[in-house]
Amino acid sequence: MEIGVRNLCKSFGDQAVLRDLSFTAGPGITCVMAPSGSGKTTLLRILLGLERPDSGTVEGLTGRRISAVFQEDRLLEHLSAEGNLRFALGREYDAKTARALLDRLDLPDTGAQPVREFSGGMKRRLALARALLAPFDVLLLDEPFTGLDQENRARALAAIRETAGVRPVLLVTHDTADAEGAPVVRL
Repeated sequence: MEIGVRNLCKSFGDQAVLRDLSFTAGPGITCVMAPSGSGKTTLLRILLGLERPDSGTVEGLTGRRISAVFQEDRLLEHLSAEGNLRFALGREYDAKTARALLDRLDLPDTGAQPVREFSGGMKRRLALARALLAPFDVLLLDEPFTGLDQENRARALAAIRETAGVRPVLLVTHDTADAEGAPVVRL
């Protein structure tokens, strides 16, 4: 499966954010890299259907299930980790699978502790776990490693690679180490 972006343009007022962007993302991780303010998040918002491009096309997403990690964790602060996963996944929630992934991401069993009491890194790993546990055909990740130390970053990247397998993943990052061995789209 591939995602094709062809001649994508998007402006906000007089500010052009994406200019004639074209690329193909095939199986596995494709990294999207650019300085802040260059349109990386706008690109993901277009792919998610949250923004409309001014012109250009996106191919390969029709009828596909998309899972995402946004720059913000977007967790329900009053619920526990399990409560957040149950809420987001509904009938798809499997406690054993969830616990195995949380262990892999080094997120301890916090019982009924509300997410508002978690550290920033714990919240980030939970947001990533939620995206990886959801059924998906395409995974979109906007700076998913923010707030993670090198060890947790490496664990998270390994979990993404293993879980996604051959499904397309667009990984927005500033860190060239995250892009090692992956195709890179520069905006």
